[in-house]
Amino acid sequence: MSNTQPRPVESERIALKARNVSFSWEDTPLHWVPGDPFTTHTINVLHLLLPAGERWFVHVYKQVLPLIRDDRLRADVVGFIGQEAMHSQAHDEVLPHLRDQGLDPTPYTAQVDWFFEKLLGDRTLPPGRARRWWLLERVALIAAIEHYTAFLGDWVLGASELDRRGADPTMLDLLRWHGAEEVEHRSVAFDLFQHVDGGYRRRVRTWATAFSALVFLWQRGIRFFLENDPTLTDPKASFKDFYLRGRQGTLPATGDMLRSIPRYLGRGYHPSQDCSTAQAVAYLAGSPAALAAQKREAA
Repeated sequence: MSNTQPRPVESERIALKARNVSFSWEDTPLHWVPGDPFTTHTINVLHLLLPAGERWFVHVYKQVLPLIRDDRLRADVVGFIGQEAMHSQAHDEVLPHLRDQGLDPTPYTAQVDWFFEKLLGDRTLPPGRARRWWLLERVALIAAIEHYTAFLGDWVLGASELDRRGADPTMLDLLRWHGAEEVEHRSVAFDLFQHVDGGYRRRVRTWATAFSALVFLWQRGIRFFLENDPTLTDPKASFKDFYLRGRQGTLPATGDMLRSIPRYLGRGYHPSQDCSTAQAVAYLAGSPAALAAQKREAA
């Protein structure tokens, strides 16, 4: 265990609830950031990664529930499970729209499914230390991944350049609804890891694994989209493209992403020290999809 205890900001905590949102994609163009296939497809990778990844989160967390000895944390984890299940469903529903526009994501999603279901899935291990080790390793991996989903959620809530470029409002609402909920529950995965283990060496090791896997899968996803986009004749992708769009504000800034690394690895770090719950709640109060879900629940 670390000698320096993480310092949560209690005022950033909020009771979690899943919002049963839905989106209509028939009016969303293939390049929903006008004139910018690279930005469009870089963000589109979320639709390929998240359904399988968040199903895996839910699967792992259902296994770890019996180890939770704190009622408040258990309630947070149950709320987290509900939100992540809804995120997975919402992004999954974008995939038929991509197929209708001539971009079949199946070859790539099959690789992602293998990664989460086989490589990171359940293993035939004897009860006891080995089985517990693999469960705790995956809990720590989820905490590391959630550090980046919260980072992305915080970024997209403030990405006004996408609005200025005329990005599709339905896609922006999906991304910002999801991003706001990632900010809402940004501390849950870390708190759960601290509760069941909290080892600093495990935190560092699993961060390195998660970061490397995300970079690898994301760059493969970008290349897959660009190479299979039926409207592009000479698709190219480079780190420079990502860096320049980060400077323009249509993608996260590279420097901000790099600076997030030492924050997560700081011994006194807690996710509540980053982002703003108030900003997330304010967006959800006006999100078209969230408001429609609220009306359906009240009817």
